[in-house]
Amino acid sequence: MRRNRTGRARIRAAAALTVAALAAGAAAGAGPAVAQPQAAPTAAAADCSAAYRIEQKLAGGTTWRMCWRYDSKAGLVLEHVSYQPKGEPKPIQVLNSARLAQIDVPYDDGSVEYDDLTGFGFAQGLVKLAPGECPGGTIRTIKVPDAWDPQHPNVNGLCTTTRSRGHAYRMQGDSADKVFQAQGKDLLVYTVNQVGWYEYMTEWRFQDDGTVNMNVGATGSLSYDDYDAGDGRGWPIGKGAKAYATSHTHNVFWRLDFGLDGSSKTKVEQYDSAVTAPAQGRQAPSAKTTRTKVTKELAGDYKTYRWWRMVSATGKNQDGHARSYEIVPGPTTKYPGRSFTRHDVYFTEYNKCEQFASNNPGNCPAGAGKSVDKWVNGQTLTHPVVWMNVGFHHIARDEDQQPMPVHWQGFAIAPRDVTAMNPLTPDELAWQNGHWRPRS
Repeated sequence: MRRNRTGRARIRAAAALTVAALAAGAAAGAGPAVAQPQAAPTAAAADCSAAYRIEQKLAGGTTWRMCWRYDSKAGLVLEHVSYQPKGEPKPIQVLNSARLAQIDVPYDDGSVEYDDLTGFGFAQGLVKLAPGECPGGTIRTIKVPDAWDPQHPNVNGLCTTTRSRGHAYRMQGDSADKVFQAQGKDLLVYTVNQVGWYEYMTEWRFQDDGTVNMNVGATGSLSYDDYDAGDGRGWPIGKGAKAYATSHTHNVFWRLDFGLDGSSKTKVEQYDSAVTAPAQGRQAPSAKTTRTKVTKELAGDYKTYRWWRMVSATGKNQDGHARSYEIVPGPTTKYPGRSFTRHDVYFTEYNKCEQFASNNPGNCPAGAGKSVDKWVNGQTLTHPVVWMNVGFHHIARDEDQQPMPVHWQGFAIAPRDVTAMNPLTPDELAWQNGHWRPRS
């Protein structure tokens, strides 16, 4: 929650907190961080300097590669993201770039609404990570653009490490003592940014099976300045019913620029399935799935049995099927109060000035609008950009103090026909592509 109801006071409070954190980080030393980078990379992944390159081979044989930079408003930006599972002779590019595009926070009492990325110093609120927060990994130094304390712009704030996620698969063979199973591993890349009382954990998980999970976790503290709501606008915190923490919504946007197989001419497809009653002589209802090619800009909404995929314009897997990535939504509470939050996903034609989902500061032409909903105006999609909107309505509870447990919101993109088989398939089953055989 916010320190103060007025934006000006909130900026001053956040700046003071961040300057103190930066100064403490500089005094404490670099810990496990790598050497300080001097300039953000602009070259392709293979050419970016070691300080800005992330490359990790996971236990299952998959290698993820990418470059990173730090934007003065969006914070961490990942670029030239590629995926190379075992058996693939070269990396498969997935994304040109991926980053946050806004965190819009309206309060239930209508008193205030914050645009944390473009209006309230999200990027400048980068905090120093303790070594224990990045177990087994590396904490890298970030030079924060437009730092509130120009004398201390360097923050040890980017963690890259690996984590187990449990079973990647399990298959019982014909005999009880024959089990095919593997434990999945992820590359984890994350930062923490403080905005007022909140601390946002921006997390990117790259799985060994090609899936990418994008999440934002909100933690930190509840603000005592907001303990003044009434019934229906807040929730009582502490003894009795005196301190009502004001309820609010976190509308988090991500911006993904796909570059499958090195081409930005990604195609967008929407799939809808219709379920009908059982036909005469049939035991169950039937379902039929139809594909719609999305050729024009679209403001899309999730419905039962609806999904989208981004299809490579040039690449196919070893079975001859077009490579693609499916968009996998997470739980969301759609906020109806603003036009730009009323849809779950937007597909827009690439425009360099369109960088943030709301309060966009880019130098767009006059009349272009300041939010993503205004950019869906019928253009043909030749270089589509995906904007994902995931909402969370935060009604505080006693357990939110103190500190507040992390509440997560996010989504994933999952490979669909990127490889001919499960990229983690054990060698003795690799011959079964498209052929049924008894389990052995």
